Amino acid sequence: MDIVIITGGSRGIGASAAKACAQAGMGVILTYNQNPEAARRVVLSIEETGGQAVALQLDVGVSASFAPFRDAVASTLLSKWQRADFDALVNNAGYGLYAPIPVVTEEQFDGLFNVHLKGPFFLTQALLPLMADGGHILNMASATSRVATAGVAPYAAFKGGLEVLTRYMAKEFGTRRIRANSIAPGAIRTELGGGLNDEFEAMLAGQTALGRVGEADDVGRVVASLLSDANGWINAQSIEVSGGYLI
Repeated sequence: MDIVIITGGSRGIGASAAKACAQAGMGVILTYNQNPEAARRVVLSIEETGGQAVALQLDVGVSASFAPFRDAVASTLLSKWQRADFDALVNNAGYGLYAPIPVVTEEQFDGLFNVHLKGPFFLTQALLPLMADGGHILNMASATSRVATAGVAPYAAFKGGLEVLTRYMAKEFGTRRIRANSIAPGAIRTELGGGLNDEFEAMLAGQTALGRVGEADDVGRVVASLLSDANGWINAQSIEVSGGYLI
């Protein structure tokens, strides 16, 4: 059984990805930051359908917590699956913030940077010793880094940086046959950034070729698919999952 770690797996795309990976036969370690009950519900949902999952606490914005988290992962792998390594890491945890450039504070900028770029960089670094050769790193980018949307400049900039980082991961980890890809979701109906009101959703749907905004499951299924052996020759790519947004 392959084991996948999914950060931010207690809600939204992360929760959907956790369930999709479990349905595909993977064991799942999902992380949560402030809502253990939501994480428990995801684990229970997976277990009710015959899957295996564990939830661990992690704040991706605090790199000092990564070494203790690595130790917790090692302990969990051994006790739950009798393994010393895992197979895939999905750097998914994140949050949204609407603030035009003239009013973005340094604190807001640093918070987004820590979670969306610094966090995935150093968390991946911390977990590499536990990752099996032939594994997979999947980074959650965003279509906002490709189409300028007023009010999300720092978020989009760091997501764009994550796409660049993905290619470097693929280059540097290739000697261990570890592949690295990123997914760039378009407009998705989640709680990120406060969610979508009816007017905003209608506008986004009108700008999408398939005529609607995406659901978390639209992305979660792609995560599970990319982690499968069927897509084992896809490497160093950023795949937009947007239904055809602004094409």
